[in-house]
Order: sequence, then C-alpha cells, then structure tokens
Amino acid sequence: MRLALFDLDHTLIPIDSDHAWGQFTVTLGWRDAETHTRANDAFYEQYKAGTLDIHEYIRFSVAPLAEHGVARCDAAHRRFMDEVIRPAMKPQAMELVRRHQAAGDTVIVVTATNAFVTRPIAEAFGVPELIAIDLERDAQGNPTGAIRGTPSFREGKVARVEQWLSERGLDWSRVEHSTFYSDSINDLPLLDKVHEPVATNPDARLSAIAAERGWRILNLFE
Repeated sequence: MRLALFDLDHTLIPIDSDHAWGQFTVTLGWRDAETHTRANDAFYEQYKAGTLDIHEYIRFSVAPLAEHGVARCDAAHRRFMDEVIRPAMKPQAMELVRRHQAAGDTVIVVTATNAFVTRPIAEAFGVPELIAIDLERDAQGNPTGAIRGTPSFREGKVARVEQWLSERGLDWSRVEHSTFYSDSINDLPLLDKVHEPVATNPDARLSAIAAERGWRILNLFE
C-alpha cells in the first residue's frame, strides 16, 4: 500500500473550514456575531500557537448542531459548501489529489476538523477516505459536545491513521510509501512518521523546521 495523506485546512483549501463554518452560522443568525466571532478567533489563534484544548473547542463549535437539529444543519451545510467551500477549492489542489490517485496511491484526508464539517469537503475532492474528529451523538443524532474516540489532532492523527490501518489488517510496516501534506506545526507528529513529509503552505514555525530537516516545501496557492 502507498498512502497519500492530506491535511485539509490551509493545505488543500486556503481557508480554515471549521472557523469559516462558525462564521457562517453567525450569518444564519444562529449565534451572536460579536460574542461568537471573538471566541472563534481566540480558539483559532490558540490552534495556530499549538495551545488549543480540542475538547473545549469542540464543545464550543458544535453547539449550534445540537440546537438546530440534523436536518436543518445538513441544509445549512449544503449552502456553506456552495457559498464558501467550493469557491475556495483551487484547481492546483484538485490536480495534486488526482495525481496521487492516478498513481494508485490510497488518498486520505486527515484533519482535526470534525467530520460533519469535513465529510462533504473530502467528497468534493473525490476522496472517500476521511479521518476526522468524530462527534458523540445522542439518540436523536444530535452532537452532545463530546468527542467520540481519539481526536485526530496532533499525536492523535498518528493514532487514527494506525487505527485505520489496523481495521484493514495492516500496520506501518505494510505501507510501502507514505506522504503527508500539511501546513501546521500541530501536525509535526504525523509529518515525522511518514516517509515523505511535505510542508504545504507552511506556517512560519513549520517552514523553519522543514528547511532545517530538508523536507520538501510546497506553496500550493502561490
């Protein structure tokens, strides 16, 4: 097996889908603009700094899903895809994914954003395999605010890829070659694990590490 792993936000798309979804819920009138934007921006800065408490953030970010129900949220997400995500999907990112698929690689989107937000985005890229944060849901299918299983965040991305492999009777030793594209210092554990780490649209700290270690740097959206 050959793996091509992709982070999503600021890697395959030049925006943060989780932050953008939060702001989109403000435009829907689901949240107070000033209060939500202040908190959303603060969490985003914590993410970039590598200090984010993922459990606290998920409780905050999924609250509208529980309040408005599955059907209404699914309809809102379809609008979100049309109005925010599809315009941000660049041909060069689509082509990169297609090249790996054409080479026979198994392509997986591995993201710290929750699966509700990211499943339709991965599908829009033509990628059926998604490793994302899974949300715990109640009997009605509404998120409780808790994370189900291991969050695909920092070291959790390595654990979740290993879980994906194990579910198929595989482990890292059975992977002939693995590539991981990411922009974020938060993804250093998985970048260190794969055969070919690619710092993609990297933040300043990851760019410095990539240069020091001789990793390929790809500026996909220049």
